[in-house]
Amino acid sequence: MTQSYGTTATTPGERFTDSQFLVLMNRVLALMVAGLYCVLCKQPRHGAPMYRYSFASLSNVLSSWCQYEALKFVSFPTQVLAKASKVIPVMLMGKLVSRRSYEHWEYLTAGLISVGVSMFLLSSGPEPRSSPATTLSGLILLAGYIAFDSFTSNWQDALFAYKMSSVQMMFGVNLFSCLFTVGSLLEQGALLEGTRFMGRHSEFAAHALLLSVCSACGQIFIFYTIGQFGAAAFTIIMTLRQAFAILLSCLLYDHTVTVVGGLGVAVVFAALLLRVYARGKKRAKKAVPTESPVQKV
Repeated sequence: MTQSYGTTATTPGERFTDSQFLVLMNRVLALMVAGLYCVLCKQPRHGAPMYRYSFASLSNVLSSWCQYEALKFVSFPTQVLAKASKVIPVMLMGKLVSRRSYEHWEYLTAGLISVGVSMFLLSSGPEPRSSPATTLSGLILLAGYIAFDSFTSNWQDALFAYKMSSVQMMFGVNLFSCLFTVGSLLEQGALLEGTRFMGRHSEFAAHALLLSVCSACGQIFIFYTIGQFGAAAFTIIMTLRQAFAILLSCLLYDHTVTVVGGLGVAVVFAALLLRVYARGKKRAKKAVPTESPVQKV
């Protein structure tokens, strides 16, 4: 979306500006991959009502829309803080959607991870040249993005109670995502225009296909992670991914990490170690057999 296609010596070329059409391509390819896998490989008997997938699909579409629209009305630091602090909202949404209960140390480590990642991203991440000022409408959109995104992963986590595979979940969610996205594009009249742009520029079609393949592969791991480890663990992984990506960039391209950024990394690792220690202690406590009281005669 940031490069021009069809550029020649006489014409400046044109840019593709409809992100929703790209989302549709991602969903269609993911649907095809999941459907083909379900046909070729034996799957568990499907017991979930199909309409239940539509809730996760709709909330996913709404969260994406809120996220993209919020970028126009919030500053870069506000964006970073919102993305880094999604862990606790996901945990709170889990209590509402699937009645999950979390220990105090889980909330503490989630808060420490959010603080550490925010410190690192704000100090080490490159700020865009043009960052808009934060407005009330931008904050409302950010709140909508966090709420819908938290609901999506927790609802998918709750659907796994039907003993389905992660690929079946991927198929159901992408099926309704395709229907919602196609309906939106038809209402805007953008579906035909996106198809024409793809026909005019084969290079764009190749780039969009590569993007869709990467998205489909990523979805396989996403649904598997949610099914095996839950929505909160998935959100922690996605939050840490942002920090590790920038840290890797600093190491590869010799960018300097500030003192605040280094302190943020230390806070994150301390939180992860605390999380591992507390979880191991909890498992050890469960493994200790309780002695039955001896009855005196």
